[in-house]
Amino acid sequence: MQFTSRSHPLFWFALSLAISVGTAIAATTYNFQRRFRQAVREDYPTWNNEPGFERDVFTFARVRYNSGGFRGRGGWNNDFPDCDWNFSARLQELTTFRVDPNGVVVRLDDPELFKHPLVYMSNPGDLVLTESEVLGLRRYLLNGGFLLADDFWTRKAWQQVRSQIKRVFPDREPVELTRDHEIFHIVYELKGRLQVPSIFAWQQGDSFEYWHGDPEGDEDPHFWGLQTDDGRLMALFCHNNDIGDGWEREGENSDYFKQYSERVSYPLGINIVTYVMTH
Repeated sequence: MQFTSRSHPLFWFALSLAISVGTAIAATTYNFQRRFRQAVREDYPTWNNEPGFERDVFTFARVRYNSGGFRGRGGWNNDFPDCDWNFSARLQELTTFRVDPNGVVVRLDDPELFKHPLVYMSNPGDLVLTESEVLGLRRYLLNGGFLLADDFWTRKAWQQVRSQIKRVFPDREPVELTRDHEIFHIVYELKGRLQVPSIFAWQQGDSFEYWHGDPEGDEDPHFWGLQTDDGRLMALFCHNNDIGDGWEREGENSDYFKQYSERVSYPLGINIVTYVMTH
């Protein structure tokens, strides 16, 4: 399946993308958050799409993988499901994309993967792919799919992620994107330092999540891109970043929302979806 085909219904949604609030995310936060309790679906926005068009919507698809996260915590379901629900709601609200409010969870070796033009992987610092996942991810990316990997910190974590991607594409190397790349400008003009710490790190006065390990002198955000032979970006790795926390925690603190959710997480997320659907 080629997601970039002009026959794909979402292609035309992407071409008609319109931001309802101009160049800024609305400053009013949704009145929902998990804090330290289990997420309750009724606390988050939901909506109904037009009958007959249920399949012509963008669905946030999260990758489920078996390897554990930092010290056995986090893993594939880090920031789940609040992150997914919030981003879906904002994408529905701020663009002309029609979006499934619930999202899905998929595995890299599941045929369902090919129904989704973009998949999101959280906390892959300890990622170890199975052979079937390596094959599934390779087929998915070469057929027009896009992988967004987020929330992994330190050089050690990047080396682990890179080693797994090397198994998927032995002859390709990720390249660090410069700020003139289209993905940083396609809808929102992203400015300033594009680094989002978790709300817990921010509350401690940090922009780096030190509990992930020793930064070894590198606390800067990095956006590593994996490209096809013709230059299409097919994967983006947000290293030393927690873009998803800007989605998950948007309703918990207005200052955090303005500094990270509004300025970085949502504009970048919308830019990425738009790039994927128009390339």
